[in-house]
Amino acid sequence: MSPGSLSVPPGTLRLVARPPLPAPELTLSQDEARTITLYAQGFIGASARRGGVPAVLRRLGGIQLDTISVLARSHELVAYARLGPVGRRKVEQAYWHARRPAAFEYWSHAACVLPLEEWPYYAFRRRAFRERGRRWHQSHPEVCEQVLARIRAEGPLTATELGGAKNGGPWWDWSDTKIAVEWLLDTGDVICARRTGWRRVYDLPERVLPAELLSLSLTDEECVTRLAAVAGRALGVVTQADLADYQRLRYGGAGIRQDGRALSAAGSAAAAGLVPVEIAAGRRGPAVRAWLDPELPDAAARRGRHRTTLLSPFDSLIWDRKRTLRVFGFEHSLEAYVPQPKRVHGYFTMPLLAGGQLVGRVDPARGGSTLIARKLTLDKPAAAEPMAQALAEAASWVGCDSVKLQQVEPPQLEQRLQDALTALGF
Repeated sequence: MSPGSLSVPPGTLRLVARPPLPAPELTLSQDEARTITLYAQGFIGASARRGGVPAVLRRLGGIQLDTISVLARSHELVAYARLGPVGRRKVEQAYWHARRPAAFEYWSHAACVLPLEEWPYYAFRRRAFRERGRRWHQSHPEVCEQVLARIRAEGPLTATELGGAKNGGPWWDWSDTKIAVEWLLDTGDVICARRTGWRRVYDLPERVLPAELLSLSLTDEECVTRLAAVAGRALGVVTQADLADYQRLRYGGAGIRQDGRALSAAGSAAAAGLVPVEIAAGRRGPAVRAWLDPELPDAAARRGRHRTTLLSPFDSLIWDRKRTLRVFGFEHSLEAYVPQPKRVHGYFTMPLLAGGQLVGRVDPARGGSTLIARKLTLDKPAAAEPMAQALAEAASWVGCDSVKLQQVEPPQLEQRLQDALTALGF
């Protein structure tokens, strides 16, 4: 995992005085809002699977990258959660095609792979990086010039081909070359639209991007309006906090102004054409003001079968802990960086989505051809069969032919879960 996924990159928004929110045009129940989000995220109906992995990427607007690989890397798990057992090579080709670039890597919610057409709309963040002058490491201008000159002359290069990514210390102890090329990526002087062996391949934007994207010049406000529209489409219904979190647009943080005015979540939502609504009070909390995607199909068109699946802890459905609690009544956090004795649920705990609810979780591992459920929790007895289904499908997808249960909570549900797995051939 890169240091950037633990901190918010620059390119944030300052809110001096919060403007009044517009009157809601309709009221949604909490269950309606949850179902809208599940549909928007691609977990309901056959239409969610049309277009394969490229369509998933466009639907979500960005897919988080991380180095942790348990059953698979997170960017593979996000596609699998929506599409089912998709070929892992198809996932890689959709993100990093060697001859037809369709995506690029940049800072969004964290380090993400993004649809190529979104490149112009991150100009505000590239400008903010330039103004700030650094990310975590201080780059050296002369090294940056040398790196850029080599990429111009030699074509696309990895950090290894440029001279090496590390100084020999811990994983964050980058070489001057790696610092330089990552800084050039931050500022848009180079682009990453391909990987090889999980290594970024750096190239010049003018060699990767179509002319119409490269030439598009946008103000900060135009960029942020677009990203508000992307967040609204990806989540279906968004609160002010959701708009801020989805691409880390920290309204109220330090940074961007337009023509002397402060940008606000409400202003961006209005400019993006999102519809003001209210999510009514219910068992998961008080009423909250929000905005709805105006392109959302009507309720009848949103009906369909719900996916039963395990979710990566980096899945955009559960990016924000507070939102996950508000929408699903489900406490979730990543414990990979928590010392083992302090972990509650496990290293890479994957929530279980079934019937449109989060109803359990499992910390998986692999031992040869066996998927091991190191710690598994079911929130209700009826979750045993969906958990068995999700474990069996995931095991088959990653080439395992058996499932081993190590610890099940509550213990009295272990036999029911084991029986369900046996019925599925596991």
